[in-house]
Amino acid sequence: MTIKRQFRSDRSIIPLLLSNFLTMVWALFEGWQILDVMLVYWVQSVVIGYYNYHRIMDLNEFSTDGFSINNRRPESTPETKKKVAGFFALHYGVFHAVYLGFIFNHESGEVGLSSVGVIACIVAFVLNHRYSYQHNRERDRHRAPNIGTIMFFPYARIVPMHLTILLAASLGSDSVTALLAFLSLKTIADVIMHMVEHADARRGTVN
Repeated sequence: MTIKRQFRSDRSIIPLLLSNFLTMVWALFEGWQILDVMLVYWVQSVVIGYYNYHRIMDLNEFSTDGFSINNRRPESTPETKKKVAGFFALHYGVFHAVYLGFIFNHESGEVGLSSVGVIACIVAFVLNHRYSYQHNRERDRHRAPNIGTIMFFPYARIVPMHLTILLAASLGSDSVTALLAFLSLKTIADVIMHMVEHADARRGTVN
């Protein structure tokens, strides 16, 4: 399926783009610091992890091709599903605890938790990813997705945050250039990973 056809057939791409666009417009309108943007996307990433955990736990059938635990390929059993979900929750949670500490302890300024724009953008991402979760859960009932692939997809969302830290350090957290660079990078990463994930779902079985 071409990118153009996927855009036409996947309705969940549009809300994702609108959520990112809303963040971009509000950030520029209110003059957010880059830390405010990072907070919005940190919450988005946590929401992705929350729904990903439940997606793993909701699996009825799944593949373990190319996936190993303690150097052994696990069986497709409920026990394996619980172990993978538990490891994901712990590892993903530790990553985000570190990021949250960076956001609230950065010397460049305070995070605008009271901003209406920040709250509105967070709500938009929560609604978007809940819809995506429900969409994926329904498809998973009719296929055997690869549990390892599902577990690792959310980690791609962390990469833009790493790059943001470098941008903020080199350009300054109040730099409009850094803000626009991160917003654009994050939007592109969001759309690419969304399309890759949903393209795998359309193939029926993720290997």
